[in-house]
Amino acid sequence: MSEHYAELLMYVAPEPVRQASQQWLARILEHLGLRRLNADRLDLPGLWLAPELLVTQTCGYPLMTQLRGKVRVIGRPRYELPHSSQGEHCSLLLTRDDNPRHRLADFHNSRGVINGHDSNSGMNLLRERLAPLQRDGRFFASVGISGAHRESLRWLREDRADLAAIDSVTYDYLARFAPQEVAGLRIVTRSAPSPTLPYIGPLGLSDEQVVQIRRAMNQALQDLPEVAETLGLHEVLPANESDYAVLLNYQDQAVSAGYPVLQ
Repeated sequence: MSEHYAELLMYVAPEPVRQASQQWLARILEHLGLRRLNADRLDLPGLWLAPELLVTQTCGYPLMTQLRGKVRVIGRPRYELPHSSQGEHCSLLLTRDDNPRHRLADFHNSRGVINGHDSNSGMNLLRERLAPLQRDGRFFASVGISGAHRESLRWLREDRADLAAIDSVTYDYLARFAPQEVAGLRIVTRSAPSPTLPYIGPLGLSDEQVVQIRRAMNQALQDLPEVAETLGLHEVLPANESDYAVLLNYQDQAVSAGYPVLQ
């Protein structure tokens, strides 16, 4: 029985979500007759490109900017959640309830926060929305980098920032299982739609192996209805790199508008 890395690290909170993901992975490996390697020593880029990888999840923006042609896309999740459906999600642009600004344009010269410059939901989708509103290449008075969506939410709650773009799946999980983390915040607007975060494997996977892994993922969801319900995950859809080209289109539109760097 061969050993492989199998990790789902994009949505690890709240705790019921983390536990459900672990149960799902265990059943996937059971269906495939494989053992799971410990990936604790690997950072995300190391995991994404590890030759022993079976399946993991990445962000769509790094898929197209860092991993293009280096991994195989296995599929993408069809979440059915309040702000995510049919294989698409978005970013929710949030502020505090007591912020006097209401229209997105009102946030010009305010304090922004992003989880990182390599994030689709935290940066790329936000940049696309702000590009028509920027002036001389700037929109915010300052932009902080929090390192994670949950940290960006904390910055908003603690009045360290005025506007953040939060992945809609993350928001929906928190609203359900940890509502205190989004309490006192409101949605200003939604971003453009984006394909949900892709599941990937090593580049050497054959078409037959990709189908086999995706079939095992879907069978495991059927086996574990309580896991599927917790994750709001109905199906793993077929997908490929070309599905994510729209994210580079959003990037190019911002560049063309004179807003290559979110600032």
